[in-house]
Amino acid sequence: MKSNLPSLADLTQDVELAYKNDQLNLLLNQQPPAVWVKTHPYIKGYQYLPIDKVEHLLRKIFKRYRIEITGQGQAFNGVWVTVRVHFMNPVTGEWDYNDGIGAAQLQTKKDTSPADLLNINNGALSMAFPIAKTVAVKDACDHFGTLFGANLNRKDVVEFQVDKNLSVEDQDWQDISELYELKKDTIAPDEQVNIERIINNKEIANFKKLSKLLKSK
Repeated sequence: MKSNLPSLADLTQDVELAYKNDQLNLLLNQQPPAVWVKTHPYIKGYQYLPIDKVEHLLRKIFKRYRIEITGQGQAFNGVWVTVRVHFMNPVTGEWDYNDGIGAAQLQTKKDTSPADLLNINNGALSMAFPIAKTVAVKDACDHFGTLFGANLNRKDVVEFQVDKNLSVEDQDWQDISELYELKKDTIAPDEQVNIERIINNKEIANFKKLSKLLKSK
């Protein structure tokens, strides 16, 4: 026996907000401009977005953001940094964040081990930590989606698609408006006020209920 599963729209408390989040995710999962994508000089076939492009996207999309260093340390042959990228969500107007981690190898004298501190080049730490921070920021921003380079080195990626149950096409609004005009005489004045508000404001959350109501008249 086939069961009728609810749609996400049926389970979502605020359909309008869910629709806007879907549109934001659609934007964040576009392919980055091809001219932005670079190939790593030392890792074969590895592609990445330079940090200046990532920072440009943060400013362009979120308007307000800040980077918080949440941790740092030294591993066997390098250093690591953890960051928290705080950003203003353009849909909700609230602050949110993504976490990231990055590492960078310490430069040493040729054919020597960093296990002996005497082998570490002068200035190696001051170079390695900023690089690790940059990698951590880009790692955090990967969580935003494809536009930030999240899928540059992945295969068989599922393309993001908006939930059609959360949106209503212009033609559907036109159809329901015409249906309302046909049945307007059968509807009480107080109901007419509510229906006209829903249609004029294109209240997605109330579209299905309105459609069902008009078809029952």
